[in-house]
Amino acid sequence: MTLAIRPLVSVVTPFYDTARYLTQCIESVLTQSYAEFEYILMDNCSTDGSAEIAESYARRDPRMRVIRSSEFVPQLQNYNRALAEISDDSQYCKIVQADDYILPGCLELMVQTFEQSKSIGLVSSYWLHGDVIAGSGYPYPTPMLPGKECGRWSLRTGTYPFGSQTTVMYRSSLIRKQSPFYNESLPYADLEKCMEILAHQDFGFVHQVLSFSRVDDASITGSIERFAPYALDLYIITQRYAPVFAQPREASFLRRKSRRVYYRVLAKAAIQIREPAYWRYHQVGLKVLKETINLPYLVLQVGLMSLWLALNPGMTAIAALRTWKRRTKSKRAARAVARRARSTGSIGLEPSRTDAEAVRNRCAPSDPERAKAGAPVSDH
Repeated sequence: MTLAIRPLVSVVTPFYDTARYLTQCIESVLTQSYAEFEYILMDNCSTDGSAEIAESYARRDPRMRVIRSSEFVPQLQNYNRALAEISDDSQYCKIVQADDYILPGCLELMVQTFEQSKSIGLVSSYWLHGDVIAGSGYPYPTPMLPGKECGRWSLRTGTYPFGSQTTVMYRSSLIRKQSPFYNESLPYADLEKCMEILAHQDFGFVHQVLSFSRVDDASITGSIERFAPYALDLYIITQRYAPVFAQPREASFLRRKSRRVYYRVLAKAAIQIREPAYWRYHQVGLKVLKETINLPYLVLQVGLMSLWLALNPGMTAIAALRTWKRRTKSKRAARAVARRARSTGSIGLEPSRTDAEAVRNRCAPSDPERAKAGAPVSDH
């Protein structure tokens, strides 16, 4: 790409009362190595000074545009009205959620990946999920997969390398073709949208860490992680998309397997005597499939899990210890690559075999008992 013909990227940050993090988010965009972008910030009636922070930056950079809405709306609706503002000249679109940030080489490397083929509709990369490196499992060093192949691979392996909206970049024409872009009735609308795109477009991947997703209690994602939202999301996605990406026999197998995995998560919650809000969350989510929690099947899974725990007390303790060690190792690796990012602008996995091993050994983002940034959006 020459500077004269570099494509325009629309960067979009919807926000509501995120003054605590917004400065870091904005500066991560303005310090990108790729300068050909417009930056749209959609204020959802903030009351904490967030809009004033955004406007102070916009006065100094003509690429920025702050839109102050007069009507407060649900978070996905705010995302959709922000996406409706992207330029007709925009070729690619990058959402950066207001409590997240992107690393300096993010836009440039994602655009380069898109430029490989006009068939690519979605690009992702590794990301930092708090202090854990996430997104591994995607075939290394493959930069591109046919969409149908990627969708089937995700369903078969339980690995979804999409993270949250901050992790991915969309082809702008797909956003302009569908309004609203996200299905506002779905809590996992971003994951649903990725699978929808893969049914018709190809997938690109950058083998570097390019973004950070916040998971502390101050983020909306962090506030609902205790409900295991990703377990619910993966169950729904598999039930809906297995027939799209797999042959009938395999689709039936994948659906049965996902049901068993999901109900094991619920069984663990039942053994832990989780609060009523946990069960309400899942009851509401299952309405998408016109299902309710299958109590006889749940009782069966509780019985099986209780029996296993009773017969294998030593294995239970060993598993807990291994999980703790794996998370500790992953956190150390994440801190190391974050330090390197501050000095180099991006985190590549190619130069260091140690880094690659750390990514492979981190806590799996596809673990159905862990909520991930790829499920719900994290701010209004």
